[in-house]
Parts: sequence; C-alpha cells; structure tokens
Amino acid sequence: VQLQASGGGLVQPGDSLRLSCAASERSFRSYGVAWFRQAPGKEREFVGAFKQNNGNPIYEDSVKGRFTISRDNAKNTVYLQINSLRPEDTAVYYCAASSGIITSQLRSREAYYYWGQGTQVTVSS
Repeated sequence: VQLQASGGGLVQPGDSLRLSCAASERSFRSYGVAWFRQAPGKEREFVGAFKQNNGNPIYEDSVKGRFTISRDNAKNTVYLQINSLRPEDTAVYYCAASSGIITSQLRSREAYYYWGQGTQVTVSS
C-alpha cells in the first residue's frame, strides 16, 4: 500500500487545514490508520488514529477538540481536519497504516508498516 499525504501549507494562527492521506489500494479501508507529526528537533509523535473497521477515532490529549480524523472508504482516503491552528502545531504530518492493529498499539509508531511521505504544516503570523 502506498500512502500519499497532502494538504499542508503555510497558515496563520487560528486558521484551519484539512490534510488528506490517499491510499493506493482498496484494502486500505480495512487497515488501522494514524496521523503522526514531527516538529523540528523533536521525535515523531502520535496525533490520532482509526482502528480498522472501527468508526471511533482516538486522539492525543493535546489535540482533542481541535483535530478531527475521518475516513472516506469510497475514496480510500483518511482526513485530518485541524482547526484553530497554533504555532506549536508546526510540523511535518505523516499518515501511517497497517493491518491487524489492536487498540493498545494504536499510539505506537512501531505498529505501522506503511507510511506516507509527510506534508509540512507551518503556522506563523
């Protein structure tokens, strides 16, 4: 499965963005899918995820209420809606996917086999 992340850009504080992660195969719809982000000089951190065949995403506490993950299985695409962007949201955002992920693994980078190339989000006034 190839993942293509897009939708990043340079925005001002308070703006919104919707990131997309498009997959090359229909099997994507049965995969667990996550978003991670990596700010300069920091480790890649978990943002949120969908468990396969489960319509309830989970989020890192720091982004709850501002970030929303959704998926469109007909388009083999997962989205990350980011509202009220802050400078500290500046990072490269990555989508990741894998099959057979259990709930306890959702936040772990090591659980995901397929990764997109990342899309840069820069929040600056």
